[in-house]
Amino acid sequence: MLPLVLASSSPYRRELLARLRLPFSWSAPAIDESAHPGESAEALVRRLSEEKAQALSAAYPQHLIIGSDQVAILNNQILGKPHCLERAREQLLAASGNSVTFLTGLTLLNSATSQQQTDCIPFTVHFRQLSEAQITRYLQAEQPFDCAGSFKAEGLGVSLFRSTEGSDSNSLIGLPLIRLVDMLHIAGIDIP
Repeated sequence: MLPLVLASSSPYRRELLARLRLPFSWSAPAIDESAHPGESAEALVRRLSEEKAQALSAAYPQHLIIGSDQVAILNNQILGKPHCLERAREQLLAASGNSVTFLTGLTLLNSATSQQQTDCIPFTVHFRQLSEAQITRYLQAEQPFDCAGSFKAEGLGVSLFRSTEGSDSNSLIGLPLIRLVDMLHIAGIDIP
């Protein structure tokens, strides 16, 4: 079995990948994550997941490299990471009573053979009607300023949801494990 490398510095993605009970290492790829002019959200996450995996292929020439990237979309606009309280408040006010779709690009690259599998996995969160007081309490409690959409689904953020829709709730956190297991099977790794 080729060793696994996660092309990410995200602690959330590392925690998810650890659930598969496979040994892996991780490294942060140095890529420009800017969207190209006219690039759709789906094309963006597919391209970035591929670029993240490919960026590590020279340093890890006999590995299976996992790249992943995610965007949140509300009213056809990409929501970035808020990075601050005020921007997080704006995002959650806009999401209140609406639906936010998360698109997660996933790539598994065999750096020994250059064989690559890439997909985009959607997951939608339908938000409750939220008051400003609810939003403020949530942001003070969890401070999700490094999370697209301004919430942590694996924590108290679930209290903001009316419902969710999609094939793999792990994709909401940033790594669609169900699709990754499919890709690993194709690459010759049996789980469990």
